[in-house]
Amino acid sequence: MPIAVVRAEAYYRPPTSLPPDAWAGVPAAELVWKWVESRLGRRLVPPEGNVEQTPYWARINQNRWVADCICRSAQVVSPADPRFACTECGWGWVDLVFPADPAAVEASLASLPPYLRNWWHDLDPANPSPPVVGEEGGGA
Repeated sequence: MPIAVVRAEAYYRPPTSLPPDAWAGVPAAELVWKWVESRLGRRLVPPEGNVEQTPYWARINQNRWVADCICRSAQVVSPADPRFACTECGWGWVDLVFPADPAAVEASLASLPPYLRNWWHDLDPANPSPPVVGEEGGGA
């Protein structure tokens, strides 16, 4: 069975001192705040409201869905809750752009070893290999 592309809800798990379902009701985008808080031992409060920034792109980096912050930090994200707010610099919530069918993108990478599973949205300006205009295919 191939290794699944990692999403926030599978990556950010409660510490072993808590029951495995301790964070069951926490939305996927907010799990990182609980995870960082539990490891730093201090209270972190997610920002309120969205920052005006569109579009903001999710990508797959070495088998993890990630979003990059303006401060150069990054975190694991999920198409199940397509939002991002940075725990490092406090950059407020932004809506993430995922492909129309994230599962299909994940499946297209399944034959690769996890460390080679990388994907960028065709329209992401950071895409190192954007599609050539007029060619079919691409990653979105």
